[in-house]
Amino acid sequence: MLPRGLNPKRMEKMMKRMGIKVDEIDASQVIIKCADKDIVIDEPSVVRTNVQGQDMFQISGKISESVSEASIEINEDDVKMVAEQAKVSEEKARKALEESNGDIAEAILKLKG
Repeated sequence: MLPRGLNPKRMEKMMKRMGIKVDEIDASQVIIKCADKDIVIDEPSVVRTNVQGQDMFQISGKISESVSEASIEINEDDVKMVAEQAKVSEEKARKALEESNGDIAEAILKLKG
């Protein structure tokens, strides 16, 4: 990935003078967790570049995505409070909490609205 005709050792010296350190990382898989999905990179080539104390990563490889299903624990006290506030059954309150990802205020507003 060096420009044509540039000596790798000379390039390394120039980068060292500028405070740039490059390391190749031996990784078998890289997973990037997002709010709604996971990005999985198999057989990655990972290079870490440190410039003035700031690490940057360059990753390439076989990319795939999977939907992330976060499990939300619904507290029984929350279910009871939502049911009381919205004047609905605990079953409806639990469903509203699940749909609002455990947000009590949002669940109450959904049920009252």
